[in-house]
Amino acid sequence: MRTMRTGRAGRASGGGPGTGRRAVRARVRALAAAVACAALLTGCPGAGDGDGGGEQNGRSPFTGESVADASAPVLAVKIDNVAAARPQTGLERADIVYVEQVESGLTRLLAVYSSDLPPTVGPVRSARESDIELLRQFGEPALAYSGAQSKLVPVLEASPLHLVPPGEAPGAYSRSAERSAPHNMYLDPRAALREAPDGVSGASDIGFRFGAAPQGGRADTEEAVRFPAVRYAFTWSAEHDRWLVSIDGREATTTDGGRLGAPTVVVQRVEIRDSRFSDRGGSVSPYSETVGSGEATVLRGGRAYEARWSRPSAESGTEFTTPDGDPMTFAEGQVWVVLAPR
Repeated sequence: MRTMRTGRAGRASGGGPGTGRRAVRARVRALAAAVACAALLTGCPGAGDGDGGGEQNGRSPFTGESVADASAPVLAVKIDNVAAARPQTGLERADIVYVEQVESGLTRLLAVYSSDLPPTVGPVRSARESDIELLRQFGEPALAYSGAQSKLVPVLEASPLHLVPPGEAPGAYSRSAERSAPHNMYLDPRAALREAPDGVSGASDIGFRFGAAPQGGRADTEEAVRFPAVRYAFTWSAEHDRWLVSIDGREATTTDGGRLGAPTVVVQRVEIRDSRFSDRGGSVSPYSETVGSGEATVLRGGRAYEARWSRPSAESGTEFTTPDGDPMTFAEGQVWVVLAPR
């Protein structure tokens, strides 16, 4: 079963004031945040609201679980997912795991941590343009990644994200001798947050709602999601009370032998188009559109529920509703969001 969450004693402390470009960016962000909060207090990261505001009710807005610090800093980590990178480390303790399409029809994972930081996460791989839009709903989170295509670097640096690649936080990364590069870079999440510029956003409402399952749905024990070169399967386990993950016909596990799975899996169907960038081999990087609206399937409790998703802007959270327009509720615990081709 998934490791029980114990929460965190408090927020990881930010690093000291930066120098050069990082310091300037930090000051600009701080000023912009102050102006925005003065103009619209309820829109400030961490303000929370009702059942979605973790800071007000002591529950994580990402998992619905009771945690020690419901507004701890948000760290997103880009994680490798080709066969040579499996099994991964630390995924079972993420609050949210996003599945994103990359070049050649493959996928990578974007794991979001706040309420529970493992000692190690990886293997860490490079960022993509669509990560910027996807992560804006978290405010200004920290993003850990191994690098990026050279033309994408200035776009990342101009974004509101707090970047912690190896060049900015060398002490947070290490290489494993048990795997070959590039599938052997690992991250110490606490060290990454210590090295991150000041002002990393805490967890706040991104649109998830937790509670009893809605009426209806169809009985379902296995749901498959296909990408051009990868196949995911989510199999309901009543014994473990979660959907167990398989990739390309094999059970997805962690390096300690545990099985990956989540109480809630969201298959969010999105438009996947070409981005402005390509990899070293010339393959164009896909861009998953996460602003807009569309259809989704929500898996929980051995049933599948048809739903709609809506996100009006990059700064907005993503709301999921039933066909009747009621909030679509998730089961408490880790959430997997599969950004599947529409």
